[in-house]
Amino acid sequence: MPHYLLLSKSAAITGGTTGIGRAIALEYVRQGCNVAINHLNLPRDEHHKASLIEEAAGIRAKDEKAGRLIEVEGDVTVPETGKRLVEVAVREFGRLDVFVSNAGVCQFAEFLDLDHDLFASTVRINLDGAFYSCQAAARQMATQGNGGSIIAISSISALVGGGLQTHYTPTKAGVLSLMQSMAVALGKHKIRCNALLPGTIKTQLNEEDLNDEKKREYMETRIPLGRTGEPRDMAGPAVFLACEELSGYVNGAQLLVDGGLFVNLQ
Repeated sequence: MPHYLLLSKSAAITGGTTGIGRAIALEYVRQGCNVAINHLNLPRDEHHKASLIEEAAGIRAKDEKAGRLIEVEGDVTVPETGKRLVEVAVREFGRLDVFVSNAGVCQFAEFLDLDHDLFASTVRINLDGAFYSCQAAARQMATQGNGGSIIAISSISALVGGGLQTHYTPTKAGVLSLMQSMAVALGKHKIRCNALLPGTIKTQLNEEDLNDEKKREYMETRIPLGRTGEPRDMAGPAVFLACEELSGYVNGAQLLVDGGLFVNLQ
């Protein structure tokens, strides 16, 4: 008999139709959690959204204890988007127990040639968007009075430099710092705030780069487990941080999910 780690819980996830957000959303549904995902509703994402909804429905059709999944359109750089995502989740599910700030972008660029608009948009999406949406979730959880778990997807890039990521790494360091400060600010409300730091995970953001055989082989030689990550590798750690039974005393932490890349100095 399976043990549903998030049975009857409710969660909201930004950027939930692809990659890491999608994997987390589906695993939460399997664990009995009702999930509201946010997306931009771009034409190119229609297939991803439709297939996610279908897959979640399929899980629920086979398991009556599985959670429901709903979708909410919106741009996280607009403060009202996070507020609306939370409001819809609460309206549909009754409360908000878990919030995952996942929406983000990464476009490689040379520092000397980096366009200021690219820098500004990266900060707005990755850092401003995380702040606005997490604040909306925290306000709801504080009002409920029964605690909660806020998880932000940072990156191994928060801890290391990247020659083509001078606009990206500061935002991910900022997300990590945001979780640390929120952990201090929200502890009195029993709201736990933690960061997940993925290493090299094959998603739509870096798929083209990892399709380069030489680059992929180089990365695999640096990762002690011998492979790059898949989005599903992030799902278990996200369940761990969401589950009060497993991580009830974990607060302000950073959890690397990188196959050992960070500690390999060879």
